[in-house]
Amino acid sequence: MNLENINDHLEAYKNHDQIIDAAEFIISTFGLEHENFAGFGFRPELEPDRMLLTAEGEIGGRQMVMIPKNLFDFDLNLVVNMLAHEMLHVRQKAPENIVEDKNEREFQAYYEMLFHKVFPQVPEVSDFHKKFFGGKALEYYKRMSEGSELQTKYAEQKLEVENLINSL
Repeated sequence: MNLENINDHLEAYKNHDQIIDAAEFIISTFGLEHENFAGFGFRPELEPDRMLLTAEGEIGGRQMVMIPKNLFDFDLNLVVNMLAHEMLHVRQKAPENIVEDKNEREFQAYYEMLFHKVFPQVPEVSDFHKKFFGGKALEYYKRMSEGSELQTKYAEQKLEVENLINSL
């Protein structure tokens, strides 16, 4: 996958203020589509160096992914990973595979940002971001009840996250 060509396409979208079209381009280019996805909407921007994306909608219903208008001012690899995170939430909230527990949903999504098992075309992020996302995964793991069925279910993946963080 030629990230330079993708960046050129994104610049053209940005120059024409077609941010939603650019986000849809990323979704299709990196294989993030899902039938439970209802489309994109805009959310307020945070600071110039921070972004927040959310998947919004009832669990079991179609999901809108809310993005800031400055989304494509950030590093492409980071943007793709952030969109993959939200598109995993879109899948988790689909009627055929509902993941009820928020801590489980977030752990799965941050794990995906590190290992790209659901979305293998998603590029790697910097070591800085891997440490950050790994820390977030472990935070959500800890929020699962101590010794719970959920913690047992994800114990092996937790170890993978810890090993990755320690190797950086």
